[in-house]
Amino acid sequence: MAITKERKAELIGQFRRADADSGSPEVQIALLTERINNLTEHMKANQKDHASRRGLLKMVSRRTDLLKYLQNTDRSRYLAVIQKLGLRK
Repeated sequence: MAITKERKAELIGQFRRADADSGSPEVQIALLTERINNLTEHMKANQKDHASRRGLLKMVSRRTDLLKYLQNTDRSRYLAVIQKLGLRK
């Protein structure tokens, strides 16, 4: 399922760095995480949906790249994002 407008606005508001910010790595990572979580639930019910599986893997890869970028540029922001989203154990 797609993210609703309200949920997307809530995530952007929670992770943005400035008032007009909607494209920072933190926001992109948060939105991708929400989409990944939704698609993971879909994949549990529809195990043979290989097209969605491919899309899920592409989203995970994109999020990993964004996390690597954030880790290399600003470690404190990286740690804050993974702590908020609960990505690393």
